[in-house]
Amino acid sequence: MQFKHLIVILLILVTSALNAQVTKIFTPVGPPGSTEQNKEDNKEEKYEPKKPSYTLKRYFKSLAGRDSMRINHMWLGSIILPGTAQIYNREYWKLPIVYGSISGFMYAGYRSNLEYMNTGDTKYQTMRDLFYVGAALSYWGSMMDGVANYKYHKKVLPARASLYSTLLPGLGQAYNGDYWKIPIFYGGFITCGYFIYSNQNQYLRYKDLYNWASQPGSDYNGKYSVETLKWYRDTYRRYRDYSIIAGALVYVLNIVDANVFAHLQDFDVSDDLSMNIRPAMITPLNPQYAYNQSPSVGIKINLTF
Repeated sequence: MQFKHLIVILLILVTSALNAQVTKIFTPVGPPGSTEQNKEDNKEEKYEPKKPSYTLKRYFKSLAGRDSMRINHMWLGSIILPGTAQIYNREYWKLPIVYGSISGFMYAGYRSNLEYMNTGDTKYQTMRDLFYVGAALSYWGSMMDGVANYKYHKKVLPARASLYSTLLPGLGQAYNGDYWKIPIFYGGFITCGYFIYSNQNQYLRYKDLYNWASQPGSDYNGKYSVETLKWYRDTYRRYRDYSIIAGALVYVLNIVDANVFAHLQDFDVSDDLSMNIRPAMITPLNPQYAYNQSPSVGIKINLTF
């Protein structure tokens, strides 16, 4: 009798051990489609209300060091008020350089313009233009300096790449390490510039001829009629406009390319392809409507790509 009790106890222990082993090996999973439903449920649980838009009050708090600021907000602020990017980057020593250079060039250009108006000497006109160009470059340099010194925890910031290519085409590609693209974009700019220049000259030529030939009592005696001259004038004007649009598209493409490939810097493009197959216990999603309420044995396949 005691021997029978011992056998029963041993059978119970063996059954418990086997059950634990099976539970460990077989991963409980739901029926097909249940994973997607769980994902949707998790999305609803993780839903957070949309953050409010960036306000002017928050912008000035960021300049005071009490809040953070995105690089595009900083750049837009430096367009309206030069030097704000240096304030946000805590580089206050650059402010006298920024305002001194801009105001100095502007004042020198103003004085040269007065001399040109008083004397009519083209030398002062050239000096005026050069001083104004210097002021514009100082303004541009303050924006570029702010973008370059913006602190970010990642090595490559897509917004910085976009702003680089906005301020200087090709610089965003250099920032991403895609140096081979720079000649392509500048080749596009040079090609568009050539066609703009050529079509503009032809447009002005046929415009002058048309104005000459269409005047009452004109002594024009060329081989083209007035209607033909008008057609050439309008055609070359249209070609010039198309060339300008093409140049603008190359400029926009340069910005988009810098942004997209900066995003891809963090994208995993390795050849790590793997598949994992293991047994699993499939449990009904809703046992009340299941034909078989007990768990079933199945296979779980994981793909990594």
